Amino acid sequence: MQPITITCLQFYQQWENKEANYQRILNLTQELKSDILVLPEMFDTGFSMATDLAEPWHRGNASLRFLQHLSDRIEGAVYTSLMIKTKNRFANRGVFVTPSGEMAYYDKRKTFKMAGEDLFFKEGRREHIVLYKGWKINLQICFDLRFPELVRNKYVLGQPKYDLLLYVANWPEKRIAHWDALLQARAIENQCIVVGVNRVGVDGNQHVYCGNSKLVGIDGSILWQAETNQECTASCTLNPETLVAFRKKLPFLD
Repeated sequence: MQPITITCLQFYQQWENKEANYQRILNLTQELKSDILVLPEMFDTGFSMATDLAEPWHRGNASLRFLQHLSDRIEGAVYTSLMIKTKNRFANRGVFVTPSGEMAYYDKRKTFKMAGEDLFFKEGRREHIVLYKGWKINLQICFDLRFPELVRNKYVLGQPKYDLLLYVANWPEKRIAHWDALLQARAIENQCIVVGVNRVGVDGNQHVYCGNSKLVGIDGSILWQAETNQECTASCTLNPETLVAFRKKLPFLD
């Protein structure tokens, strides 16, 4: 493992307007160089069920091409989610894109039934952990955060299964206290670093989002938190030595 810089982009997603969201992201990351950039859930449309906006899962997909361009420009990986169409279903799919062109994906396993997400998108069936710059990174999406059993960390071949947990979200302001508490809980119980990136603004269903994107340390401390209701980009460098030392001192994962 090596030190890595991770950047959170909290922004006001334009409802079902891909081009506007592409341009907003480019404007907010003009000079950015980072090992990993994390964007909110369904970065290009907002949390929409308009599956007519979903493109097929292949490299000609406009949003995937944009993410690859963004990855190349920042010289680092990008993680977010978008709606995609496969042969016989739609999915809210997390994608982890690297400058070398590698593309890992994770389908959201807990669709948000209260919004009818389960009626449009098929739930994923498997966990996905990416190895990037020596870090084992667990990819997650929004409502997954409420289910600790999905990400239970443990030793595999003498090493923790993962080191870094990424959540991308459209998490409404009225339940933001849950977001804050659960991100800290996932860090403490899994002895990992947790990043949660949420949006701000109002979506097409008049749901209000206040952000509260944050980076949580292995001990549950808040390493960085975005200003409420503000667009912002913030970077933080993670040191693997801190992670290793804390796990050695308090070997709870044993």
